Amino acid sequence: MGFHKSCYFSSYKFFIKLLLLLILCCLSVCCGKKQSKQVLSTENQVIVSETVININTAPIVELEKIPNIGAKTARAIIEHREKFGKFRKPEHLMFVARISDKRFREIKHLIKAE
Repeated sequence: MGFHKSCYFSSYKFFIKLLLLLILCCLSVCCGKKQSKQVLSTENQVIVSETVININTAPIVELEKIPNIGAKTARAIIEHREKFGKFRKPEHLMFVARISDKRFREIKHLIKAE
């Protein structure tokens, strides 16, 4: 009977070690994927930040480059800026009559207020 007990315990220890190894492998794969996503998102931020338009200094031509902003809306932005002063936050662009909440959400990553 002593033989069966020691055989049972050694296979139990082997199973535990194997299970721990499997868990460590899964964790390392999961962590590796998260790191690559972080690098990708950082790269995307750099690309977006190069094309960001300052709504406080941009002329009409530059404002028209923003998607869904035509000549009338660009003029409305400039008129608002001249009447009330600089935008303190990008969100303040929604005070312009032609900029809805939906339109702002579509363009907020392309603008800044400095």
